[in-house]
Amino acid sequence: MGTIKSLNKWANKNTYYPLDLLRIALGVFLFIQGINFMSNVEMLMELFEPIESYGVGMLALHYVAPAHFVGGILITFGLLTRWAVIAQLPILVGAVLINFIGTMQAGNFILALLALILCIFFAFYGSGKHSVDYYLKMQQ
Repeated sequence: MGTIKSLNKWANKNTYYPLDLLRIALGVFLFIQGINFMSNVEMLMELFEPIESYGVGMLALHYVAPAHFVGGILITFGLLTRWAVIAQLPILVGAVLINFIGTMQAGNFILALLALILCIFFAFYGSGKHSVDYYLKMQQ
């Protein structure tokens, strides 16, 4: 618990608007991906074809779209950011690995890798000073 408090103090002291805009952009991107996956289930199942033999296709289908949808909203507003980002990590690691197991699509690989790097960063950095988390903390 002490490390989380020290990370929060560091993040609040060293917060900048560009990092908040980057967090918001990541949240909006994940939210749009969630909507995209919900509206086009066939495309999502096509993405999971390389790992269908491992029996995780249906589980992934019911986890990926809602996690992107809800996690994107939480990350955008800065509410429970670390938890939302941690929920995104298995999805993004899977997205990177799918490009190596199946056919490599450079655009999808770059987007997945960039989102993974940003999620790892925000897992340590937190939501920052301009977020709902910070506002609620200051109201106590």
